[in-house]
Amino acid sequence: MSRHALVFGATGLIGRHLILALGQAGVRVSTANRSPESYRRLVLWLERHGHGQAPADLRADFETPSLIHGDATDVTEIYNCAGAYRFGMPADEARHANVDSVRAIVAFAARLPNLSRLVHVSGYRVGGQDPEPWSEARRRETYEALGAYEASKVEADAVLQATADQLGVPWSVVNPSSVIGDSVTGESDQQLGLAANVKEIWQGTMPALPGNAATFVPVVTVDHLARFMTLLPLDEAAERAAYWVLDDATPALPDLLARVAEHYRVRAPGARIPVPVLRVLPRWLTKADPETLTFLSADRYPTGPADAFAARHGLAMPDVTASILRWADHLAAHRFGDAPAGRRRFTAPGGVRTFELGDPDAPTVVLPGLPVNADTWAPVAAALGQARAVDLPGLGMSAGRRGDWSRWPAALVAETGARHLVGHSVGAAAALEAALAHPGLVDRLTLVSPFFLQPPAGAAARWAALSRWYLRRVGPEALAERLTGDVTYAKALGSSVADLRRGPVAANVARLLAEAGRERWREDLRARLRRYEGSVHVVVGADDPLTEEGRRLLDALPRATVTVVAGAGHHLQLTHPDEVAGAIREWTALVPAPSDGIMPS
Repeated sequence: MSRHALVFGATGLIGRHLILALGQAGVRVSTANRSPESYRRLVLWLERHGHGQAPADLRADFETPSLIHGDATDVTEIYNCAGAYRFGMPADEARHANVDSVRAIVAFAARLPNLSRLVHVSGYRVGGQDPEPWSEARRRETYEALGAYEASKVEADAVLQATADQLGVPWSVVNPSSVIGDSVTGESDQQLGLAANVKEIWQGTMPALPGNAATFVPVVTVDHLARFMTLLPLDEAAERAAYWVLDDATPALPDLLARVAEHYRVRAPGARIPVPVLRVLPRWLTKADPETLTFLSADRYPTGPADAFAARHGLAMPDVTASILRWADHLAAHRFGDAPAGRRRFTAPGGVRTFELGDPDAPTVVLPGLPVNADTWAPVAAALGQARAVDLPGLGMSAGRRGDWSRWPAALVAETGARHLVGHSVGAAAALEAALAHPGLVDRLTLVSPFFLQPPAGAAARWAALSRWYLRRVGPEALAERLTGDVTYAKALGSSVADLRRGPVAANVARLLAEAGRERWREDLRARLRRYEGSVHVVVGADDPLTEEGRRLLDALPRATVTVVAGAGHHLQLTHPDEVAGAIREWTALVPAPSDGIMPS
């Protein structure tokens, strides 16, 4: 018969990627969903990832004997990716989610006339259990020793084997290690486990690297695991077999985290803390759930059968280091789940690790000002279309420092195809420098609130030490009040506040604020603008006007246009994003680029 797969837990990380892999293998897929809403979210995700045909929607209800509402009689293989992955659960909740669900799925599988295999996802620390029934004493001891989550997975592994053998259900078990993102894109929305350690590295909040050279927390990419699972029903030798799917080449945990820190261009903790010490320290100090500490082990796992199975089917493990770093990039670019949507990535113009959001390779590039980041410009970039916003070196989520400005702006244009530069505040300086470095490549220049054409900030902004102290401690509400006069914009500034508390970002902002108040730099930028021969569009808020000198300079330029946004101040991308985007679009339409064959008048 043709293959027809039913996937439980289809909306989870493994389940979604499993559906992609099944689709690539030509397998018809149905999914067991608890609600129409979860199914719709799944279909949208699959569409975004190129899965053309939506899976059939079967309703799952674990509280009813039938389990599935809908026709599943011709299902040939079941994949159980369901369960609760959460630490700190009560034992009853964990058993209901991870043990009772297994019993129900095996009982359902036993009623299917054409089933060739039930594939169950267990875990590398819990696999290989004795399928003998558990006594109450054993259950109590196991849950007390391991915690509810891991103990429920251990029990589920035993229940799966025992119940399936009793009911005559052919089964295969996969025991994956920590599942990280896709080996090509790094994509993952899983924030528990190792991802939480990576977040601490990014934020600079990890006091010491956990473990030693023997501490082994192996990983496997989600796409490799998914492809492995799709092959199990095709192999008779895989029936009643369990496979530990993980990469034995995963670096020891401290080395893995140090490598991520190097990739992030942040400083890794210099100290290491032994696992036995971690286990006796109070939770308020370690910030670690006690249930996670059992995973910090020197144990190794029986990967031989899985390696042989993969080799037999021509399935190669992707490079572990490259996969880890792509995953780490995806986590950071999406702010560890706080910014899950949209196209976000790290690039490296001029060799500087740079964060950008929006359309890749878009010709319009927005360079944000101080003390905000590219995220504050996301609505404007989206409204412009074919645009991206880029954090300047050392600001937002980009690495680097002020010294990189000598090569970074020019590299942004030469290497990434930027043709229309939109610079806000201090970003206007970077945009102007890039345009002058490549006058034949930059078609248009938009300067939003260009500080060097406006009155200088107050004396307090020129004290870098004072600014740094303030910026490291300011909250979103206070920053919104200071920048816009309205706490309504606090939510939009949450990511900027998070960036200011990370590494040297606040210090870099403070130094640039001080530099922006120095007349020497301001005059140099005005002189550069006088030499610029291309089309210039200046956008300012009515409450943050140009100086008389700035207005005279622009009036003297033959190709300069000024737009004043009523009711706006310096950060008009926060308060008036639609008006800013509209003004830029209107000017772009009225002033064709030289590359269009029409010289602007």
